[in-house]
Amino acid sequence: MRFQFFFQEAIVSDQFTISQLAKSAGIRTSTVRYYERIGLVEPEERSRGNYRLYSDASLDRLKFIRAAQATGFTLDDVKALLLDDAGGTPTCGSVRGLIEDRLADTERRLKDLRHVRRILKSALQQCEQQKKSDCCHVVAGLHRD
Repeated sequence: MRFQFFFQEAIVSDQFTISQLAKSAGIRTSTVRYYERIGLVEPEERSRGNYRLYSDASLDRLKFIRAAQATGFTLDDVKALLLDDAGGTPTCGSVRGLIEDRLADTERRLKDLRHVRRILKSALQQCEQQKKSDCCHVVAGLHRD
């Protein structure tokens, strides 16, 4: 009975328990706990039963974190995107270097992926020219490296 009241309290007051928050953000509760440990998100309150309670602002923050990660930013980057060195909202000038670094990293990864793509296409062409029963030169080459 007490457990049921807790959930009604959280829903009525526009607050989320950790599991409700995680579900709304599309992540696992362990991820929310991890983000809390490293200071990316924190509960706004505690319930009478000492459960963590989060607001819509926490949900928005989690969505921002996930979007930033999908764009290639690390969690350390996300911290910098959320707060500047003085604890305020970062300016374009303060995050420009971070964005440039991520862009350069993305360009390097794209170059590497293009190289892998060329190798795989070449390997596929060679496989198409060989008999199915012949030893695959791609596999043989990987064993040598």
